[in-house]
Amino acid sequence: MTTPFNYAEMTTRNRGFVGEEEQARLRAGCVFIPGVGGMGGAAFMALVRAGVGRFVIADIDVFEVSNLNRQLFSTLPAIGRPKAEVARETALTINPEAQIELLGAEWTAQLDRLLEASDVAVNGMDDAAAGVHLYRRARALRRTVIDAYASPLPSVTVVAPDAPRPEERLSYPTRGTEWTAITAEMRAECLVKEIEYVLTHSASHKYVDLAVAAEVAAGKRSRFSFSTMVTMAGTLMAEEAIRAILGRPSGTDHRGYFFNPHRARVERPLAAPLAAVRGFAVRRFMRRMMG
Repeated sequence: MTTPFNYAEMTTRNRGFVGEEEQARLRAGCVFIPGVGGMGGAAFMALVRAGVGRFVIADIDVFEVSNLNRQLFSTLPAIGRPKAEVARETALTINPEAQIELLGAEWTAQLDRLLEASDVAVNGMDDAAAGVHLYRRARALRRTVIDAYASPLPSVTVVAPDAPRPEERLSYPTRGTEWTAITAEMRAECLVKEIEYVLTHSASHKYVDLAVAAEVAAGKRSRFSFSTMVTMAGTLMAEEAIRAILGRPSGTDHRGYFFNPHRARVERPLAAPLAAVRGFAVRRFMRRMMG
C-alpha cells in the first residue's frame, strides 16, 4: 500500500527553522544545479527534503563504481545510468510534486533561459570551462552562484552578481578567452590555481596525502573525494541556496570559508599580507611536488 503524499506533512518539522510563509517561498522557489554527482547531488538531496519545489538539473555523466563512495544518488543499480536521470527519479520518490527539468550537455546553450527561470544556481561541476560560462552569464543576468572549492575540507562560497568571478579572483588563464576556446591546458592551470588557494587559506594540507594531491594537480590522477567531506560541503551549499531564496543574509561571501571538522572550527581567508607570504611558500612547495 502506497502512503499518500502530503507536502504540508512532509515539511511539518521544518517549522521553527522556517515559518509558514517562508516554506511557501521555498515551495515556489527554483534552483538550477549543473552537476548532481558529489557536492551537487548532496545539495540537491538537501534542497528536495527542505521542500524546494522547482529545479533544473543537468549532468553529462553516468554513474560509475568509483562514485559509490560519496555520491548520494549512486547505487549499484544506477551504475551506467545518467546521473541527472537517476537523481530526478530519486527526488520524485521524496517529493512527487516537485517540478524537475532534466538536461544533459545542451544546458550550456540554454544557460540564459535557465538562469532567468531560477532564483539561484548551485555549481556542482568540476569542469572549468563550463564553470567560467556559468559565472559570466550569472553576472550578466544578476544571479547568485553557490559553489565550493576543490578542497579536502568542506567549503562554500556565495558569489553575488557584483562579486568578483573566480577566474578574476584566482587569476585563471581563462580571462579574456571565450569559454568554448578554453583548452585542456587552461583547465589544468585553473585547478592548480584553485589548489594553491585552498592550501594557502586552509589547513587542508594537514589532513591529506600530499603526494596524491600533487598527482591530482599534475593531472596524473582523478580528484580524491571522501563521503563525509562531500556531503558536508553539499549541505553547506544547500543552506546558502535556501538563504538566497528566502532573502536571508548569507553566512559567507565570494571568498567563502572552510569548515574543519577535525578541529571543529571555521577557517576563513587570510589577510592579504599573510596570504602573500604563505602563498609564495605554497607555490614553491607545489612546484617541487609536481616536478
